[in-house]
Amino acid sequence: MQLIAVLRKEVLIQWRTRAGAAAVLVFGATTLLLFSFAVGPSAESLEKNAAGFLWLALLLSSTLALSESFQSEWEQRGLEGLLLLPVSAHAIFFAKAIANWLMLFLLGVFLLPVMVVLYNATPSRPIEMTGIILLGSAGLSAPGTLYAAMAAASRARQSLLPLLLFPLVVPVLLASVKATSLLMHGDPMGQLRSWTILLLAFDAIYWSLCGLLFRRVVDE
Repeated sequence: MQLIAVLRKEVLIQWRTRAGAAAVLVFGATTLLLFSFAVGPSAESLEKNAAGFLWLALLLSSTLALSESFQSEWEQRGLEGLLLLPVSAHAIFFAKAIANWLMLFLLGVFLLPVMVVLYNATPSRPIEMTGIILLGSAGLSAPGTLYAAMAAASRARQSLLPLLLFPLVVPVLLASVKATSLLMHGDPMGQLRSWTILLLAFDAIYWSLCGLLFRRVVDE
């Protein structure tokens, strides 16, 4: 019940600040467009690197979304109020992480057709592609939520969050890019299952460890 109540609060806050979410969507689409300019007019190169560009755009956009998840609580001391209530720190973390997960998943789903239009790279199995976006965004959400809480009290949170987050999520990013590339260009060796299992394993590790460490972060 605590988790549901806090999650409801988070979803309502995100809905009321949907102008910020729209800005994140525009930023992600613009990033994909800039990548296409950087590669040039080579259609083959664009299609070959489409999976990497998609996840880089999602990763860069995620820092904007995640950095805002604790900003209002720190500015208005709302997090301290939540901790004073009979609500566990685990419920607060998982509610925020799930809300961020939903936002990043929707961002990935939005960027997918943008990538198809810009790079002419169409996934052969859209349902599996949606699942990879779901798993990859989960791997970004849990550590991103934890580090957003750590960076929220800093004046340099916009630059501190990427410095903390990017090195940690390299395995998730690598597995997501590889799985996405296999869905786009074929999987003759049957590697998709292995990369998906690896992605699931890192998701489980991140969500477990970050949930345990969140109490220590907010208490300091």
